[in-house]
Amino acid sequence: MSWYALQTKPRNEKKVARVLEILGIIVYCPLITEIYQWSDRKKKIVRPLIPSYIFLKLDAHQYNLVFDVPGVVRYLFWQGKPAVVRDSEIEVMKIWLSDEIIDAKVENLQPGDVFKVSKGLFKGKEGIVYEVNKNRVQLLLKEFGIKITITRKQRKKVFS
Repeated sequence: MSWYALQTKPRNEKKVARVLEILGIIVYCPLITEIYQWSDRKKKIVRPLIPSYIFLKLDAHQYNLVFDVPGVVRYLFWQGKPAVVRDSEIEVMKIWLSDEIIDAKVENLQPGDVFKVSKGLFKGKEGIVYEVNKNRVQLLLKEFGIKITITRKQRKKVFS
């Protein structure tokens, strides 16, 4: 089974995702919460991270089933074939959008130090200390190619 990017009609991402899940297809619709402020009120809006796209993990026999769902436009193609999204790319989005706070012991870290995550979302992943200053530490996770910022207030031991 592979992940594919599926284009939907505008503002139909959540509806299409719900219907596809009912059909037994694994769906990932990355969502972000934004706070909008007007002169008289604030409102939290949950919207798709990538407008008009959702991600599906499916077998070859399920490939055409998605076109029976209202709101589906097409698969995203790359070089004439449906674009396959790597599991690691989906995992990076899930981690990046997760609400879990990464706590770490950050004393005595120097740029260039190698670390291994001992628990949490990144358990078992290795990285490099990128930058250290008075209030925070930036860590580079090589496998995902992302930087994570951890404040010095966070104290649980996660890195070893």
